[in-house]
Amino acid sequence: MTKDSPWLFRTYAGHSTAAASNALYRANLAKGQTGLSVAFDLPTQTGYDSDHALARGEVGKVGVPISHLGDMRALFHEIPLARMNTSMTINATAPWLLALYVAVAEEQGAEIARLQGTVQNDIIKEYLSRGTYICPPAASLRLITDVAAYTQAHLPKWNPMNVCSYHLQEAGATPEQELAFALATATAVLDDLKGKVSPEVFPEMVGRISFFVNSGIRFVTELCKMRAFTELWDTITETRYGVTDPRLRRFRYGVQVNSLGLTEQQPENNVSRILIEMLAVTLSKNARARAVQLPAWNEALGLPRPFDQQWSLRMQQILAYETDLLEYDDLFDGNPAIDHKVAALKEAALEDLARIDAMGGAVAAIAHMKSRLVEANADRIARIESGETVVVGVNRWTEGEPSPLLGGQTPIMTADPTAEADQIARLHGWRQGRDPAAVASARNRCTSSGVANCAERIVFNATIRFRLRCRAR
Repeated sequence: MTKDSPWLFRTYAGHSTAAASNALYRANLAKGQTGLSVAFDLPTQTGYDSDHALARGEVGKVGVPISHLGDMRALFHEIPLARMNTSMTINATAPWLLALYVAVAEEQGAEIARLQGTVQNDIIKEYLSRGTYICPPAASLRLITDVAAYTQAHLPKWNPMNVCSYHLQEAGATPEQELAFALATATAVLDDLKGKVSPEVFPEMVGRISFFVNSGIRFVTELCKMRAFTELWDTITETRYGVTDPRLRRFRYGVQVNSLGLTEQQPENNVSRILIEMLAVTLSKNARARAVQLPAWNEALGLPRPFDQQWSLRMQQILAYETDLLEYDDLFDGNPAIDHKVAALKEAALEDLARIDAMGGAVAAIAHMKSRLVEANADRIARIESGETVVVGVNRWTEGEPSPLLGGQTPIMTADPTAEADQIARLHGWRQGRDPAAVASARNRCTSSGVANCAERIVFNATIRFRLRCRAR
């Protein structure tokens, strides 16, 4: 029997500065990581330069700060983008970050049409969970589909959107809600995209939509959820959008296992949680993730160290290369218990999906979905506080031996206290090096181009401006 190829091994990473993040990426790739997953800091996610007043104290804290081409160039220094599969967790500012990525790839001599990767580009879920939106919902939907239409014409191997149910679970969603709300977002995007690409290429665009999913500790239910996602997406793409090619109806997803369930108390227990949650997205061949990124055991405490990330990477490598998992067909086909649970999840999700469609789709139903998430999260917290949901080391078996992993100190990487000042100084230097006349000329070309597609204007015209050391305003 032919052994299956393993999924992409990723580590979600980025901190302090582009140079520091680049060093981390190259070290992880040398350890066997096979794809990149870029974390951006909050100012970059919300469209602020690092020296903006609202960015103060947040620069480089939860990801890497990117303000201009020089930052993006430093981020991927000596990393050949032509051979890389890069996931960028960026939403409201996705067109601009994609433009910077394309510009750096061009500088490296890469053939742009062959670039592979993903921008998350799911601004709808920002209204439901994270809050890092900039434009109103309808305008956000336009940005999402403009990026998708742009990639169809110029980046055919690029995934223009990760429909992100990950943050829905982090916000308290039940498995049924995670299924329904993610699929409602996907259908809203595809419904809008139909008017921006030709009918001939629309099925290919359906096949380029990917998902970013969460995997929690109830791993049997989570495994069934992935199988339900796979079956529901196959049905929706065939019946709603008329996609006849089964390959284009595949549910393609990447995953980060649950971070919400990682605990500060007895953090060594998180190693077991992470491993168990990974099984839910790898054991079932017919619903296996295309890419997996695992948090580190100590992420509830702070920023993980390189060793901590290596530990999580080794979990994936051992499962993929030391075990015989990839030598077998699906282990769960025909299992009545699995089939029953999958059917129940699908039925509940379809009821929710029909309710959202009746409201006018995901954009019109944002308030409804948000209220449901608030209720579900309150219920989740109440179950933990009452002890109905057991969390080992938190509400049960709280006494234990001191952990040698802690070693008497907090086992995390401390952020460089000088990183923000360094980033701002380099940003000022970048601005001072610009030609003001070139800036004005490039801005005029961008705003007066007459191109209707926002992403087309941003990427094509912005790459010219970036080469002129210009920063989009």
